[in-house]
Amino acid sequence: QVQLVESGGGLVQAGGSLRLSCAASGSISSINVMAWYRQRPGKEREFVARVISGGKTDYLHLVKGRFTISRDIGVNKVYLQMNSLKPEDTAVYYCNADWIRTPTTTINSLWGQGTQVTVSS
Repeated sequence: QVQLVESGGGLVQAGGSLRLSCAASGSISSINVMAWYRQRPGKEREFVARVISGGKTDYLHLVKGRFTISRDIGVNKVYLQMNSLKPEDTAVYYCNADWIRTPTTTINSLWGQGTQVTVSS
């Protein structure tokens, strides 16, 4: 069974940094896109950053220049380095993987359970 497990959330002061990690486990042949989303209090879940298998990255304009997404394809992990954090970055951060190929099937999209990031002012 393929699953995504996030780690690295926590409480940090404004201006600080955190690094989130997401590991995809199971019998995986390849993953096309790995991404981070977040759900801020009282808001819809929103896209934060993604990295495609070829290395291309995209970012939400609110985090561009502060957050960096990276991926270790060999171990099916994705990271989100978050610098210069602001109170408005407080959210549950979710890992997402699209087009996961296994030896027997293709999974369109998979989500992790989420990890809480709280930025105090």
